[in-house]
Amino acid sequence: MNILFITADQWRGECLSALGHPVVKTPNLDALAKDACLFRQHYAQASPCAPSRTSIHTGMYMQNHRCVTNGTPIDRELTNWALEARKAGYDPALFGYTDSAMDPRGLSENDSRLRHYSEPLPGIGSYTAYKADVPLDWVQSLTEKGYTLPESHKDLYGVKADGIEWEDGGEVPLPLAIKTEDHETHFMVEKCIGWIKRQPGAWIAHLSLLRPHPPFVAPEPYNKLYDPTAMEPPVRCENPDQEARQHPFLDYFLKHTVHAAPESELAILRAKASYYGLMTEVDDNLGRLFAALKSCGSWDSTLIIFTSDHGEQLGDHWLIKKQGYFDQSYFVPLIISDPRSSADACRGKQLDAFSENVDLMPTMLDWLGLEIPAQCDGRSLVPLLQSGKIPTSWRKQVHWEYDFRKLLDDTVEKHFGITAHQCNLSVIRDHRYKYVHFTALPPLFFDLQEDPGEFVNQANNPEYQSLVLEYAQKMLSLRMNHTDRRLTEIFLSSDGPVTRHSALS
Repeated sequence: MNILFITADQWRGECLSALGHPVVKTPNLDALAKDACLFRQHYAQASPCAPSRTSIHTGMYMQNHRCVTNGTPIDRELTNWALEARKAGYDPALFGYTDSAMDPRGLSENDSRLRHYSEPLPGIGSYTAYKADVPLDWVQSLTEKGYTLPESHKDLYGVKADGIEWEDGGEVPLPLAIKTEDHETHFMVEKCIGWIKRQPGAWIAHLSLLRPHPPFVAPEPYNKLYDPTAMEPPVRCENPDQEARQHPFLDYFLKHTVHAAPESELAILRAKASYYGLMTEVDDNLGRLFAALKSCGSWDSTLIIFTSDHGEQLGDHWLIKKQGYFDQSYFVPLIISDPRSSADACRGKQLDAFSENVDLMPTMLDWLGLEIPAQCDGRSLVPLLQSGKIPTSWRKQVHWEYDFRKLLDDTVEKHFGITAHQCNLSVIRDHRYKYVHFTALPPLFFDLQEDPGEFVNQANNPEYQSLVLEYAQKMLSLRMNHTDRRLTEIFLSSDGPVTRHSALS
């Protein structure tokens, strides 16, 4: 049996035509969902990329793995799904990146691996070496095809063809200067296909695609697939100043960071059209991958997981990129296709169970029949795949965290008058309410039924005080329940170590 674990970077959860999105088209993921289970309430546990991916790969909340931002090392004492699969005889392969930073303890200060966070996840064999966040073999392929490369290879993702941009009077958003058949998305999927076809036995592959991550510049013909004038406008207040009144954190991010959206709504609409175009490009390439699985006879023996590391604000609340506490940055897609007949009950279903990215490691290990380590904060989704139903004991809310310290300077700390370790927030969200707890700043509380756009903070409204207290207590209980448990299930008896695993709920 095989596992194909796919992540697309920065993909908002509602952006699947299978979920009725009014614009974006994803026919190949839709077809996968018809033969799989689509989780409608799936959330990432952190942002940006490295903290979120560490949660994915270790099955742990950020409060436990402590990779708080891009470039923070992953503690070498932590295990992950690749290391656990390797113990069982698998040789997991990586096509793309995991945004992993090496634990510097015990390494020479001259070790080149301490100069970046593009190392592959421990336990996984990388087939795409990176330098400065760009795959070297892709750059080499562009050179061989005669492309003129920019001084910084990272600019390859945003170099546009000559012309007039749409918001400046052009007919369509300008395309990427690189052809779609030469784009990194096509290149990475092609490498993954070739590797899968060469495998003589069972395999595990992690395909980690960069797109639709910014810059939002799609190659031909995806740049003109969606009309910017047909895009839905951003969900936000009338102006940034009005938005900023919600909370001091939001005020700071709108006025002092690169996360503030451009003033031009036309620029946002063009970016949105290109964002959707990049999604459809990913979908088309996944269609090639799925067809290859079928042609080589692996389709009926492969667990397929599709998700994302986090979402994208895309101008909502006057923000871009991913950060903070709004749903747009953490609501992501999840499709799981289990080929076994035992999963027939969930085939084609869309479940409203609250699922989290920390569930993916337990799910893969459980599917392989392997033990789930005590470190995991997530739960296996295999029982839901087999029953097609939500167990009564299943979680009733989701949780995520965001750490907003700047590791290279203390500007954020000075602005708020707090320490680096106080620059964090935690969220607990269910179908009706959302509570945001800051370590050293005032809380937020939203009534999602009355205010789905999250515009009105009810934390200081007397009518909501009992609910604010209730959800603060829920947050405390959640964090206590998920405190690091790695050695707590072991007892040193007269007969030696005894281990008794216990469920989290």
